[in-house]
Amino acid sequence: MYTLPNKLKLFAIIFMVIGAIGITTGFLSTPKTIEDVKEMTAGHDSHNGSDDAKNGHEVATDSHNENSEEAHDGDAHYEHVMHQMQNRPWSALYIASFFFFIIVLGVLAFYAIQYAAQAGWSPVLFRVMEGITSYLPIASVIIIALLLASFFDLNHIFHWMDPDLVDPDSEHYDTLIAGKSSWLNKPFFLIRALVYLLGYNLYRYFSRRNSLRDDTAEDHRWFKKNFKMSAGFLVFFIVTESMMSWDWIMSFDPHWFSTLFGWYIFAGMMVSGITVIALVTIVMKSQGYLEFVNDSHIHDLAKYMFGFSIFWAYLWFSQFMLIWYANIPEEVTYFVTRLEDYKLPFLGMFAMNFIFPVLLLMNSDYKRVNWFVVLTGIVILAGHYLDVFVMVMPATVGTSWFVGIPEIGAVLFFFGLFVYIVFSNMTKAPLLVKRNPFIKESKQYHY
Repeated sequence: MYTLPNKLKLFAIIFMVIGAIGITTGFLSTPKTIEDVKEMTAGHDSHNGSDDAKNGHEVATDSHNENSEEAHDGDAHYEHVMHQMQNRPWSALYIASFFFFIIVLGVLAFYAIQYAAQAGWSPVLFRVMEGITSYLPIASVIIIALLLASFFDLNHIFHWMDPDLVDPDSEHYDTLIAGKSSWLNKPFFLIRALVYLLGYNLYRYFSRRNSLRDDTAEDHRWFKKNFKMSAGFLVFFIVTESMMSWDWIMSFDPHWFSTLFGWYIFAGMMVSGITVIALVTIVMKSQGYLEFVNDSHIHDLAKYMFGFSIFWAYLWFSQFMLIWYANIPEEVTYFVTRLEDYKLPFLGMFAMNFIFPVLLLMNSDYKRVNWFVVLTGIVILAGHYLDVFVMVMPATVGTSWFVGIPEIGAVLFFFGLFVYIVFSNMTKAPLLVKRNPFIKESKQYHY
């Protein structure tokens, strides 16, 4: 049985406390009035004033405004900047919560794949995967809370929720968003979110329960139940994952869409999840646990990290290249905004998510070196956080973005919470599944 080290527990709590202070500071430091904005943006007006034409949602808001030129001047401009600044702590909180959510969901999908494929190499890692997915219920509650905050207009990060955009009598009426209102409307949006999260959590609960029951069973009926359930879950997952990515990320830019987007989120989710499996495994081995996990298991995890990094880069380039080649105004505005206003994080996350893993994990021998895998894993996770950052911030914060106290605080808080819950859950069951029919093969696995 695993025992949670006191130092690790303290480490997680400290991160949560520091992160909570940073989140609170972020909310308290947002401007409350236009006068506050004028003070905060003194000397930077020329920089902030050029962002309106680059934001897809702002184009939508002003599309039928006869006084659009005047709306960019004076108090109207400062009011727009104020809304962006007020969105920033909410966006930072949303990005961090979503990032750790997709890590856990990626691990859950990878776990289901192992059962459905009846993989022989991975059963010694099942309890690590189950421990990581223990964060899913908490992550789900946080996601729902943030979505409800938008539902009740506590924030305005989902621009399409503005009722004026679908009101034909409003000067802000938007034909495109109104045309999508059968899908993008508050009640249906929330219902879909509950369906996604309920499905993910039910599979996680029953698969974990069956896994524990299998330890003391006299036959393989619980393994067979997990096998069948995992196959069914994967069908549910691959459909709802795409819908979830449309709802929770792509709808930040309601004028823009990509048919590759669901796969793009999936690729980032899987590489992040597998990376965390590798990092948690290496940490626990360094503490003297998981003695049956050998270099070949680490090698295979690193191989998946490498493979999904290539897959992610392929989808990134395919999406970018097709939109660039077609040069349709409604589509290119997505990348124009990011290349002009977010150039450093946009290009930086591509280097971190593709170039770095290729250079470090191309060689098969390097995949067996733990510190190489850890170094690459940290860069990959940082890169995919930036990926989510670049997907969310341009539509919600515009040019008022910065990686500062709200962003760092949110990451620290969720990291501490994640570490505390995952490693605490590891103490609740033996670290090795006992009656899995492939456990002997997994123990002796050599690549």
